[in-house]
Amino acid sequence: MTTPASPLERGGRGLRLVVWLVLGAGLLWTLVPLGWMVLSSFKSSADVTAATPQVLFTPTLENYRNLFTGANNLGPYVLHSVLAAGISAVLAVAIGAPAGYGLARTRMRGRKHLSFWIISTRMAPIAAVVLPLFLMFRGLGLIDSVPGLVLAYLTFDLPFAIWLMSAFFAELPPALEESAQVEGCTRWQAFWHVVLPMTKSGLVTTFVLCLVFAWNDHAFALVFSGPNSQTLPIAAGQLVTQSGIDWGQLTAIGTFVVVPMVLAGLAVRRWLVTGLTLGAVTGE
Repeated sequence: MTTPASPLERGGRGLRLVVWLVLGAGLLWTLVPLGWMVLSSFKSSADVTAATPQVLFTPTLENYRNLFTGANNLGPYVLHSVLAAGISAVLAVAIGAPAGYGLARTRMRGRKHLSFWIISTRMAPIAAVVLPLFLMFRGLGLIDSVPGLVLAYLTFDLPFAIWLMSAFFAELPPALEESAQVEGCTRWQAFWHVVLPMTKSGLVTTFVLCLVFAWNDHAFALVFSGPNSQTLPIAAGQLVTQSGIDWGQLTAIGTFVVVPMVLAGLAVRRWLVTGLTLGAVTGE
């Protein structure tokens, strides 16, 4: 039995050329600014601010050294970002997985409406939730604290995790859990030992995406953090002052923010691609 040709193969050489040109343009649009930022982070102050862009230059680590010395010590910002983003992503997956499983397996009236309501909370504009959260956090003493940032990040990570994980669980036939229960497993044991291992790609995908969302957040960190909990995006904003912009350090901190998430995506790309092309497209 022959495999039917894809639309791209049936379109001929002209269509393939157009597709490659579009992909190439999109790739350049994405990579050139990032590549220029990384290169600029290794330039001296004179090369960064030169009127003529310097393609050939002598690399230096001056900008990175300046980020971790004196008043610009980036260490606490890195620690706060790692703790807030990492803990919130772990909690989002830990809570979102059983909640998504319940949403996928529960047969009740209005289940799809409930699923849409959950993800719609993720679509709410930040301005609509900042003030209520700020008042609650102030009353609980969570302003300028890492736990406060974790809870703030969960407000947009958790709905996304529940919605995404429910789509993965919906892909699995219920007969798997039923067979495990026939063999003597409880509902929880069937979920833990059968369902979760089969949705590894969904767990990894959800964790990485939640981590990226929290790591890159600026709005919530700007409102809820303070001297004891500020994150890397806030540190980058502090380099833009009325007296000028330190472009060298700004590109260095930008590289410091982007590279870890790129490396994390590359490290789990196999599960990430599988996840994004399986459960995530069902829209359950």
